[in-house]
Amino acid sequence: MAINRAQLAKELEPGLNALFGLEYARYENEAAQIFSQESSDRAFEEEVMLVGFGEAAVKPEGAAVDFDTAKESFTARYVHDTIALAFALTEEAVEDNLYDTLSARYTKALARSMAYTKQVRGANILNTAFATTGGDGATLASTTHPTTFGGNWSNRSATDADLNETSLEQALIDIAGFIDERGLKVAMKGRKMIIPVNIQFVADRILESTLRVGTADNDINAIKNMGMLPEGYVVNHYLTDTDAWFVKTDCPNGFKHFVRAALATGMEGDFDTGNMRYKARERYSFGYSDPRCVYGSQGS
Repeated sequence: MAINRAQLAKELEPGLNALFGLEYARYENEAAQIFSQESSDRAFEEEVMLVGFGEAAVKPEGAAVDFDTAKESFTARYVHDTIALAFALTEEAVEDNLYDTLSARYTKALARSMAYTKQVRGANILNTAFATTGGDGATLASTTHPTTFGGNWSNRSATDADLNETSLEQALIDIAGFIDERGLKVAMKGRKMIIPVNIQFVADRILESTLRVGTADNDINAIKNMGMLPEGYVVNHYLTDTDAWFVKTDCPNGFKHFVRAALATGMEGDFDTGNMRYKARERYSFGYSDPRCVYGSQGS
């Protein structure tokens, strides 16, 4: 349905001092702090986890060497959704508006809605990290990620804990113990924390204090002194759990944002009604390939 004069009554009368409600500042592209961006020219993208070899065995003198095997494990699929929104203005509403160009004002509002939607969809990968299963059949943050040849590994605290010095130190220890699909340890480190706005003050005290937080001891802040989180922390205002927190690691194939079709806008006039129609459209997907890209705690 087109926006008509009845919906814009005050803009058709003299004496209006100001129009407001569409000029708010917005949180900029916070998803870029989590996801690496790639382009795509397909309906979907797939990334396959490869399984290498296990530990080498002792070869007794004169005996045959052991042969190992390699294979593919799980597949991560990124399905690109089409995100679109439109509005229309009646011919009379455009003609009778006294104060500014309706189309310019509402196309800005359209862009704002499209940008907001993208941030929500990006954050949703973490918002569902403890509930939605991924390519390996486990949730993104899980204590029971299966390995191809048996056994499990974990990227979640065994007992969910609020963010504090102790829980963060344990997370960094756990990340250093990550294993691959054959059970071999991998050299992985934390890079940054991703947190909701509610615990930003806690995060800042933990990472920026010179001495330990909340103690009378004169001990150094080991996390800061050792440079364990070189990129610090980022606040994502679209996270919905007020005490869940995450540590992004240096895993090479983790969070990804595929762009199938960049944001495009268009307008056209309808001959029969005279209405002007405006549309914004883009295609993209958010996801992750290797769950080793993150460590998570749901908070207590």
